Amino acid sequence: MAVVASAPGKVLMTGGYLVLERPNAGLVLSTNARFFAIVKPLYEDVKPDSWAWAWADVKLTSPQLSRESLYKLGLKNFTIERDSSRQVYVIISLVESRNPFVEQAVQYAVTAAHATFDKNKKEWLHKLLLQGLDITILGANEFYSYRNQIEARGLPLTPEALATLPAFTLITFNIGDSNAENCKPEVAKTGLGSSAAMTTAVVAALLHYLGVVNLSSIEDQHQEMKGPTDLDVVHMIAQTAHCIAQGKVGSGFDVSSAVYGSQRYVRFSPEVISSAQIAAKGLSLQEVIVDILKGEWDHERTKFSLPPLMTLLLGEPGTGGSSTPSMVGAVKKWQKSDPQKSLDTWTKLSMANSSLEVQLNMLSKLAEEHWGAYQCIINSCSRLRSDKWLEQASEPNQKAVVKALLGARDAMLGIRYHMRQMGEAAGVPVLIPGSVMALSYPLEVLQLIFVLAEAKLLECNQCMIATIYPSLPTSSLTRNTEHSRLGLVTCPILVSIDCSQEDIQQGFGSDGSREDQGIYAKINVQLHNFRQTNKSSQVIEPESQTQLLDATMNMEGVLLAGVPGAGGFDAIFAVTLGDSGSNVTKMWSSVNVLALLVREDPRGVSLEKEDPRTTGITAAVSSVHIE
Repeated sequence: MAVVASAPGKVLMTGGYLVLERPNAGLVLSTNARFFAIVKPLYEDVKPDSWAWAWADVKLTSPQLSRESLYKLGLKNFTIERDSSRQVYVIISLVESRNPFVEQAVQYAVTAAHATFDKNKKEWLHKLLLQGLDITILGANEFYSYRNQIEARGLPLTPEALATLPAFTLITFNIGDSNAENCKPEVAKTGLGSSAAMTTAVVAALLHYLGVVNLSSIEDQHQEMKGPTDLDVVHMIAQTAHCIAQGKVGSGFDVSSAVYGSQRYVRFSPEVISSAQIAAKGLSLQEVIVDILKGEWDHERTKFSLPPLMTLLLGEPGTGGSSTPSMVGAVKKWQKSDPQKSLDTWTKLSMANSSLEVQLNMLSKLAEEHWGAYQCIINSCSRLRSDKWLEQASEPNQKAVVKALLGARDAMLGIRYHMRQMGEAAGVPVLIPGSVMALSYPLEVLQLIFVLAEAKLLECNQCMIATIYPSLPTSSLTRNTEHSRLGLVTCPILVSIDCSQEDIQQGFGSDGSREDQGIYAKINVQLHNFRQTNKSSQVIEPESQTQLLDATMNMEGVLLAGVPGAGGFDAIFAVTLGDSGSNVTKMWSSVNVLALLVREDPRGVSLEKEDPRTTGITAAVSSVHIE
């Protein structure tokens, strides 16, 4: 029987960058955009000769990418390997089609089952695995950008138009050459944490399918229970798999919200999964799992949600998202180079975050204790701009509500100000996604750029080659997965690069007698001009986003607006009062911003009753009221 589990995407309202370090907290909202994982046996029966098998078959299907991948799962060490001889690509052939998040989820979930079962259950597990694992992953449309499809249909950029797309619509493929072998998927995302939601859904579905946890009883599990609950087990395995898949230990707020739902979050100490990081040095997966499950997970989470009569809105500006790792890297570099100034900005940002948390909690308390006054003043304020709110308060409880509303606005403005300061000081490298420079350099100049790649200059976060001239060899990039993937596309000379003059000079060395010295000067000038003309993109809150957020916050009934998480060009969020959200979505549409069908949903990981494709659209998104 198939097991279907789902996990939500997230919006980090406060705590961007700060949440990376304890004891800083972040407020994270889970959403109705959910990732689904369906797990069932690959074969109906165990084959007669399977007793001699040392591996089990695993099939991973991603219908939205038209991709099917086959794996071999070792039944002794539970590591997973690609079965390269049996790959199937439904629409196009992909050179790089691995999904490390699902691969790690399978390894750690299966190992967790074996490590926690007694002898009898291990025998049952072995027989179950011999039937193979058939895993299907599906992400709600809201995780991805479908602007191209909407525009291709001649429809306006409105949530109504977005709602006409079938659930789990195929993700757009960017064709770079008539030869299908050179095609690569272009996956423009909205910043809702798809990898964390996907990893959590797969881990949860597998752990339930294998009998490690019982997701159907999670509502009966309380924090007062001794020992880890089933949700805690899902969290520990998903957190570890996600960290290993992305190659670093992040803050973990995205996985935590995918498991537990909306919350106030303080990160765990990275050392708790250190055994998983050194597994490649000889520690078996089973030993790793034992350490993980017995480890001291010291993260803190407190239930949190928006106060009543407030709605979360998200708008996609159409720039495809931002690279969070490069932005975080720039901020960390700034902290080291200017510890005093960075600490001052860090402290002020933390205070503004705390202030917003206090005001929102106060509003929830006022709603609970004085519902009549709260409801009346919220409805009144929903029709007016913030400078008129206080005039509507006719009694003390209403004035207290307005005071908290204005306090929350001021706190959000402070958060945005300090985030902008931090981005400008750190020089956060945010290249405008999709922007490409057409360079007229001769071939030898472009070859020198690849010399820099050979010297690993282009492996740093501050540099990027977006597209490669077809006659140039790509061998210099094959050692770096990220850049070798980019090197698969062939087209005219189109290069997008962001790099400091100092880095270029170091790449060429200081030998003034080199024959290419004159060519270096031309590259240097061109890159310098590129950085100057794109100066507005070198911040955590780019100028285009600032203008959009300011316009949004000046509208009637809007409490807050910001760029979630690390900032950049991800979808913006707004919190509106009462029924004012429809005016915001109309304004966004008029400036080419697509309002998503996303709302706050405090639920975390859940066991679903059926395959979401059987209903045509997920219940969560279909329940969104489009005003």
